[in-house]
Amino acid sequence: MFSFTVHHQDAATRARAGRVVTPHGAFDTPAFMPVGTAGAVKGVTPEQIERTGTQIVLANTYHLDLRPGPEVVVALGGLHRFMGWQHPILTDSGGYQVFSLAEIRDLDDDGVTFRSHIDGAVVRLDPAAAIEIQNKLGADIIMVLDVCPPLPADAATVTQAVERTIRWARQCRRCHGRADQWLFGIVQGGLDDDLRRRCLDAVVEIGFDGYAVGGLSVGESHEDMVRVLDRLAPLMPADRPRYVMGVGMPRDLYACVRAGMDMFDCVLPTRNGRNAYAFTATGPLKLRNEAHRTSDEPLEAGCDCDTCRRFSRGYLRHLFLSSEMLGPILTSIHNLRFFQRLMARMRDLIPRRELVRIESEFPVVTMGREPE
Repeated sequence: MFSFTVHHQDAATRARAGRVVTPHGAFDTPAFMPVGTAGAVKGVTPEQIERTGTQIVLANTYHLDLRPGPEVVVALGGLHRFMGWQHPILTDSGGYQVFSLAEIRDLDDDGVTFRSHIDGAVVRLDPAAAIEIQNKLGADIIMVLDVCPPLPADAATVTQAVERTIRWARQCRRCHGRADQWLFGIVQGGLDDDLRRRCLDAVVEIGFDGYAVGGLSVGESHEDMVRVLDRLAPLMPADRPRYVMGVGMPRDLYACVRAGMDMFDCVLPTRNGRNAYAFTATGPLKLRNEAHRTSDEPLEAGCDCDTCRRFSRGYLRHLFLSSEMLGPILTSIHNLRFFQRLMARMRDLIPRRELVRIESEFPVVTMGREPE
């Protein structure tokens, strides 16, 4: 039911192009996964997502456990039918919420206790529960429960996160019971090379279907992220997919691909789209700016998305200033297509050993990060 093949690799940059086959179809790597946290990519229908070139999406265990609950998803035919998305799906385990919801959770050696952001109810998530929920949801690829520390963090905090991540990975491996789901291990360790290596060695020894790098894009600089990946990626199993979690700025994606990573996810295309921020090959557009008031140009010349083929910057600016929901929808569609165009072009260039051309075709990959 599953396979992963690397069909081209660029020795100069370590970038690689491949293909993952799952029970719900295949996706090409390097791959960008839009985030559908609660079972929906915000504001965009499955058909619109397909037209952006997206081949796999991500949903979140913690949020789906709270609403509607895995039993409801099972009763409605499983996650693919529930979402109306018949292509591959990956579910995060809830480990990222250990970082993002730090103010409403308590962490211990055995798991994490949340106070629900919906109604304050106590929600317990441990390795067994994280796997049980994901087994019920039925995504093609599921993740172990891990501890994602913020950066910067003191050595004791990062060391404890690594110890818990390794312990929980073993428990998740034992609890996983579905042959039609791949289970990925996660490597934590912050910016410490020795801790990263220790965690990688441990999760590889346990044995997983793929390996993810967690704990990046949580406060570190771009340069620190690149350094971690450049040292870690060559040590990761070459015959398994490599996933960098939560990374989404074009510059970061390019650096990750160059390092030899295969899969990525981020909320940026739709979150920024909802805030009048459009990604383009030459840099971002902020659509509320007066400069776009009478512009008849599309968001990006040459873009083939549904938005750019029909609507002008001036019209989109009007939608945002008028608080029309169509503005966020159309900009999100464009942003999703931009990310998929970027990834597809990198996949085209890797076999030719011409990945560096992406810097002239998409100059945004050389630009610094901007606030989200």
